[in-house]
Amino acid sequence: MKNLFLMRHGKSSWELNVSDQDRALLQKGITDAQLVATEFASKNLKIDYVYSSPANRALHTSMIFLRTLNYPLKHFSVVSDLYDFSGDKVIDFIKSLDDSLDNVLIFGHNHAFTYIVNAFGNKHIDNVPTSGFVQLQFKENSWSSITQGSTIITIFPKQLKAW
Repeated sequence: MKNLFLMRHGKSSWELNVSDQDRALLQKGITDAQLVATEFASKNLKIDYVYSSPANRALHTSMIFLRTLNYPLKHFSVVSDLYDFSGDKVIDFIKSLDDSLDNVLIFGHNHAFTYIVNAFGNKHIDNVPTSGFVQLQFKENSWSSITQGSTIITIFPKQLKAW
């Protein structure tokens, strides 16, 4: 059984004149990433390995999340193919994962993540929001053979905030 955890980067800023890859997180993005990480930690889910897009906003979100979990960075890598908005490169990456890894967390971008959770999950999600987290579970034992899975958990910042 394979578990794929996808987390979209936190809310980022468009204020500075920098490249798309260099856009920074807003304070809301930082706060929401911490909120989702804390909720994830309460579920005691195992992570075998973590990957992130090289974009500043995804990388920063991953560091906030992993620091909250005290996750060892020796099980973390930055992968340039995860800087993808269509989902095609991300899917190719997922299908090429080492089968010794059963529980993989990826930090990345929309529209790729919304596309992936709807293509592989069993619940339609209109939009994975910034700092949104989705767990997909697959019955297959090989990443290359995953097809239709189940949407197990969604953690969206809006759900966690007191009204």
